[in-house]
Amino acid sequence: MSDDPIQRVDVLVNPTSGQGKGARVATEAIPMLERAGFAVRVREGRDGPQAADLAKEAARESDALVIVGGDGMVHLAADALAGTDVPLGVIPAGTGDDAARHLGLERKRVRQNVNTIIAGRTHRIDLAHAHGRHVATVIASGFDSAVNERANRMTWPRGQMRYNLATVAELIGFEPLRFTLELDGDVRELEAMLVAVGNGPSFGGGLRICEGARNDDGLLDVAIIHPIGKAELVRAYPRLFTGSVTRHPRYEKVQVKRVSLAAPDVVAYGDGERLGALPVTVEVRPAALRVFAPA
Repeated sequence: MSDDPIQRVDVLVNPTSGQGKGARVATEAIPMLERAGFAVRVREGRDGPQAADLAKEAARESDALVIVGGDGMVHLAADALAGTDVPLGVIPAGTGDDAARHLGLERKRVRQNVNTIIAGRTHRIDLAHAHGRHVATVIASGFDSAVNERANRMTWPRGQMRYNLATVAELIGFEPLRFTLELDGDVRELEAMLVAVGNGPSFGGGLRICEGARNDDGLLDVAIIHPIGKAELVRAYPRLFTGSVTRHPRYEKVQVKRVSLAAPDVVAYGDGERLGALPVTVEVRPAALRVFAPA
C-alpha cells in the first residue's frame, strides 16, 4: 500500500443511476472533495464502454478514483483498478448499492461517505474473477439470472417494478436446473434453483444470498438453493433480506477458492451486469482492490 498523499482525484459519475440520484449526489459530493483540497477531475461516460475507458485512465493518471453511482459503476471501476495501488472511493447513488453495503457505507449519507474518502483510510478487499472480468459482490446463475434476462428484454415498466413483474413471469414456468459444479477440484452433479458465488453477502439490493461471506478472507462463498416448490420459494423469498435463508433445509453454502459452473442455457450475472453464458470458472483474487472504507 502506497503512503504517498492523495492529491489528484478522478470522480466518475453516472448521472442517471438511481433514476437521477447520481446527478443529485454528485452535486453535493464534488464541492466537498474540492474544499478538502483535492484536485478533482469530473468525468461522465456516455455509455458503459466509455465509462470503463475513463476508469482505466484514472488508474494510469490519478491518485484515486471515486465513483458516484451504483453497482454497475463499481463493477467497471473494480475491473480497471484491480491489481493496482490506486484506491477506489464509492459514493453510492444506485438502486441496489450492494457493493457499498459490503464496504460498510451508509447508502443515504452523502456527507458521511465523502468524509470517508477525505479521511484517507484504505484497506484491500478480494475480488472474484470470471469471464475475464472482476466482480465485487455476487455472481448469480439460475432463477435470478433468468429474471435478469427477462427484465432486460422488457421495455416497460421502468425501475424495480419491471424486475418484480419479470420475477412473477419467470416463476410460472421455472423448473430446477441441472448443474455441474467443480468446487476446488471436487466435482458435483446436482439440480438447483440457483447457484450464487459471493465475494460478499448480498446482491439485488440487499438479498443476502451468501450471508456470512466476507470480502477480505481470500475465499468465495458458493450458495446453492436445491429444488424447491414454487409456493415455498415465494415463502422463502423474504428470508433473503434478513439472511435467515441460510437456515432453510434446501439451502447449502460452501467456501472455496475456485469454482466452475456449467448448466445448459444459463447465463451468469456479476454485480448485476451480464457476464455471459455458462460454463464459467470463478476464482478469488485476494486483496486485489484497494478501497476507502470507514474506520
